[in-house]
Amino acid sequence: MISVKKTLIASAAALGALAAVIGPAAAPAAAASDALWLWSDPYEITLAGPSEDGSPAPSQSLTVQISHDNTATTVPAGTLTVDASGIASFAEVTWPANCRPENETTAVCTTPELPGGANAPAARIGLTTKPGAIDGNDGYVRYTAQAGGMNAYPGETFVAVNDGPALGLTQAEYRTGMAPDQPFDSSVVLGNQGNRTADRTLLTVFTSRGIRLGMSVPSNCESTNAVTGRTFLCILDERTTPGSYYSLPLKFRTKDMALFDRVDYSAQPYSEQALAEARAGRAFTPGAGPELNLTPAAAPSGELQPYRSFTVKTVNQADYRLTASTVSGAAGDTVPASVTVHNAGPAWVASLGAGEPAAIVDIDIPAGTSVASAPDACWSQSETRYRCSTPIYLTESGKPATHTFPFTLRIDEVIPNATARAALYNDAYEPPVRTFDPDLTNNTATLTVNPSTS
Repeated sequence: MISVKKTLIASAAALGALAAVIGPAAAPAAAASDALWLWSDPYEITLAGPSEDGSPAPSQSLTVQISHDNTATTVPAGTLTVDASGIASFAEVTWPANCRPENETTAVCTTPELPGGANAPAARIGLTTKPGAIDGNDGYVRYTAQAGGMNAYPGETFVAVNDGPALGLTQAEYRTGMAPDQPFDSSVVLGNQGNRTADRTLLTVFTSRGIRLGMSVPSNCESTNAVTGRTFLCILDERTTPGSYYSLPLKFRTKDMALFDRVDYSAQPYSEQALAEARAGRAFTPGAGPELNLTPAAAPSGELQPYRSFTVKTVNQADYRLTASTVSGAAGDTVPASVTVHNAGPAWVASLGAGEPAAIVDIDIPAGTSVASAPDACWSQSETRYRCSTPIYLTESGKPATHTFPFTLRIDEVIPNATARAALYNDAYEPPVRTFDPDLTNNTATLTVNPSTS
């Protein structure tokens, strides 16, 4: 999966340790708890020359996005400076209305006001190859921004000329408020923005664990399963000529364990090498359902990108439960002790976008003991407290539904019935435990050393 590249922009007051990197720009106190972010969509762009039939090269859009972190403040309108001199030898630049050109390759753009935690397009820049551009020409568009007293660390987007097919897909609708076992249609449009025909297309679709295909696996597709979801590879035989568009029917259904899920889909010209790389050594099973075919479609209003994804949020529950060891030993002994988090379902929990732990646990250490060894997924917050994190997912059943943090404790002093508390961090922003866990009372446990026998 290709992630969107983000460039952190922060005030020197907020990130003084980075002053040598971002420069000594000053910022007001209000900006000290905030940071701006810049990124481009797409994160890199490929331009085509004239089409094989002699028609002019198509124009493509590069959108620079801006956002900020602090949800309690509004960042006023600012400026974005864009330098396209790195691609001037092979590409024409069309500036949007909110940008004022300073010369042929540089412009200063007005950025919008940003309410708390919001993001917005700062500039949509048109790019077209110049006559005589050569396959393989490349360079960078560079940009920085200033808003609310914060100065941008420079960002950049790679731009290259490539003669050949350039397949892209429209963005499917993000889904919220879904019910378990609910079907939904996410048909999209496939188009060729390149200057050569793609004789066949390799379509890759990934559905996370809580989503299944809403139809039998087509006979021109194959699939493989993993704990986190299922991958489909489909070979589409329709030729896609430059400037042609086709409807691609994609139907899905939520499963009983659905909660925070996603679907990823991408398209590229078919080749045996591309198929082998997509398989990545995994075993795939051929489908037997009706063939998946493309049908001609009108040009879409939205942009096309070779890789797309969308999230599917289902109204469901996942009951986290915490247990802890009871151990005994003499002074000087080392004893194994553990805390275990278990997902009793019915939903699986995953942070597939942000990559955050599915659960965070704070573990206090009983009096009279010290930690001889701690798991790699735990870090010390003090001499008597550790914070531990699970993987980014906990399934609804089976071994991956449970994660144990094994410690080795040294008994420094025998204190009868020494206890300490372990507790799930219920207030995590991602994933938001309080929104899906129906019973928070079983999210704590007691770690006991040398329990009383009375």
